[in-house]
Amino acid sequence: MFRPSIIALLLPFAVAVHAEVIHIDNAELARLSASGAAVIDIRTAPEWKETGVIAGSKLLTFFDEKGQSDPTHWLLQLKSLTKPGQPVILICRSGNRSRTVAQFMWQQAGYKTVYNVTSGINVWSREGRPVVPSNSPQVTCAAGKGC
Repeated sequence: MFRPSIIALLLPFAVAVHAEVIHIDNAELARLSASGAAVIDIRTAPEWKETGVIAGSKLLTFFDEKGQSDPTHWLLQLKSLTKPGQPVILICRSGNRSRTVAQFMWQQAGYKTVYNVTSGINVWSREGRPVVPSNSPQVTCAAGKGC
């Protein structure tokens, strides 16, 4: 028979089994996005304007132009854009920032399924996949200010 103290020690391991960061390519991004998964573009406003964005993606800057961030505020903004328990897809320019943010979401913020687009919007565009111009109403963080 298990004692309550042993169960309490094992519980974090049981939760960790069901939580993970999944690294995906653009084909998987297209499939998941079409099925309704939330796509969160964590780049800055100038980057969105430069390359365009994936249609339907939510624009939520994590790191500002100086590399600064406010993870607590960003998570509050994210929760207003996604449903609890909903898988979240993160994209940035090349996959580096989104990988860092995905790890943060999984390890410290309790998100169970976080997808990281490993090649970012640069390769998405090079593959000829569609982008749309970023529109100010979609931008949820002020330009030049991290969330």
